[in-house]
Amino acid sequence: MSRFLVSAAHKSSGKTTVSIGLCAALTARGLTVQAFKKGPDYIDPMWLAQASGRPCFNLDPYLMTSEQISASFSRFSGSADISLVEGNKGLYDGLALDGSNSNAALAQLLDLPVVLVLDARGMTRGIAPLILGYQAFDARIRIAGVILNQLGGSRHEAKLRAVIEHYTNVSVLGAIAHDPQLGLVERHLGLMPNQECDDAVQHVQTIGQRIAEQVDLGQIIALANSASHVIPSAPGSPEALDCGSEPAMTAHPGQPLRLGIMRDKAFGFYYPDDLLALQAAGAELVPVNALQDSALPAVDGLFIGGGFPEVFMPELQANTALRSNIRSAIEAGLPVYAECGGLMYLARTLRWKEQQVDLVGALPVDVLMHERPVGRGYVSLQTTPDAPWLTAPEQAGQTLRGHEFHYSSLENVPPGLKFAYKVQRGHGIDGQRDGLVYRNVLASYSHLRTGASSDWAREFVNFVRRQKMADQTQVAAAPRTVLVKGQSVATDVEGYLKNLEDWSEDFARAQAESEDLTLTAAHWQVIYFLRAYFEEHRVQAQVRAMIPHFARLWGPELGNNHHLHAMFPVGGPQKQGNRLAGLLKTKGEH
Repeated sequence: MSRFLVSAAHKSSGKTTVSIGLCAALTARGLTVQAFKKGPDYIDPMWLAQASGRPCFNLDPYLMTSEQISASFSRFSGSADISLVEGNKGLYDGLALDGSNSNAALAQLLDLPVVLVLDARGMTRGIAPLILGYQAFDARIRIAGVILNQLGGSRHEAKLRAVIEHYTNVSVLGAIAHDPQLGLVERHLGLMPNQECDDAVQHVQTIGQRIAEQVDLGQIIALANSASHVIPSAPGSPEALDCGSEPAMTAHPGQPLRLGIMRDKAFGFYYPDDLLALQAAGAELVPVNALQDSALPAVDGLFIGGGFPEVFMPELQANTALRSNIRSAIEAGLPVYAECGGLMYLARTLRWKEQQVDLVGALPVDVLMHERPVGRGYVSLQTTPDAPWLTAPEQAGQTLRGHEFHYSSLENVPPGLKFAYKVQRGHGIDGQRDGLVYRNVLASYSHLRTGASSDWAREFVNFVRRQKMADQTQVAAAPRTVLVKGQSVATDVEGYLKNLEDWSEDFARAQAESEDLTLTAAHWQVIYFLRAYFEEHRVQAQVRAMIPHFARLWGPELGNNHHLHAMFPVGGPQKQGNRLAGLLKTKGEH
């Protein structure tokens, strides 16, 4: 099986550009190229996928076992002519002192010949001890060749080639001159995703052409072919190796669940193997565009991945129809999983520099962007009993691994909110907690990966399935509508609105009539207080929040618990009142 690793002596050596160019150049030669990226990363794999025409998969020694890495590599490289793995940082860099999660360890695990990209600016004779040191540091790693990058001209290249030929036994596979056209656009959080670049296709083609002109592709193919024909298998259980099986699309008979996936210029951070796992669990993936769609399609759940909502603040705010639709769907119980940028999108507001915009407003928090990272790196989480996907409270306490990379934090977080995770490593929302839970929403700064000590894709789909079955059972048991000026308005079995946008004073009157309640001026004061409270806090007011307000308004003889319940005899003000106010069933304390 033809394969190799592209690594470097240190980060920012140009290995991403070289990897993209090699994928594009080899693909242009007619080869089927399968790209992989070492470590937690979304943007590099998006560019590599653009260059190869195939999804790029991540191999992460911290988030995956050796068995899972081997199985994943075998599965996705099996149908390719050649596989390229792009490393992260330097060849020997990693979290562990012993290098067990370094690029070199990955090369050893998968028997990958190493192509070392060296930023040669300002170097001549000093490049020899650098190469010799990298060879000697771990004799098990086969550095099959080097690509010299950022050269100053033909004289510089000639000197470097002479030095390397004289002092080492390493082949020079290519020499790339400094060229601004090879650069990828960077901004506040790193590389710009390819989906945001209107000329991404042409840019990748240009990089491929430049690399083909300056790198010996024949030698690259030859060294890739020198790898063993069989991927080494790390000993492990059959269960661990099962992650390499194909999606079991027949595991759930009947129509699959429809799961919305928000994919556009603002949101695009998804791992391809996670999407496959969602499909394997029985989900049909339905694209949603936060910038263009005016409403959600017919979906049973929604997954909002990471991205850069701060870059598209005006466009996201301008799409009021979709924001309102998502907010209503969440209030009606739509299961939603949101990671990082998705969490930000569901908040009330987003503030960056001198600009502030309104977002979905489903979560009672505001988001502030900072100049420096708030949370960055791997995370370790422990599930709490409030984690919504658990089938039983005793399942809490599971340890999950993931990663985070965010420059934002949450502000104006009200007390009493529920969280799915305790943070053991990392920052999350506040250094102690992550995974904000509201109704059927789980929104966190942490990115999870299926197989990384969790099976989140299957658990989320199963949660969506349980919610759908519960909704169908409720509808079948007691479908209900309220007639408002000759039009039927849908409610649930208890009389709560299905769509919050359907509320009007006429609905409140019709609903009150169906409950044998005559609305007075005081009733309307309570109704409008409840609506205003919800607009501000994104949770329904309970009686303890109403009493101080109405004690000031009516006096203590009327503004008390007894009188409020007497006014709303069918469940009290927090149930009957919220029902008449067009809000959903109260959940939790506030």
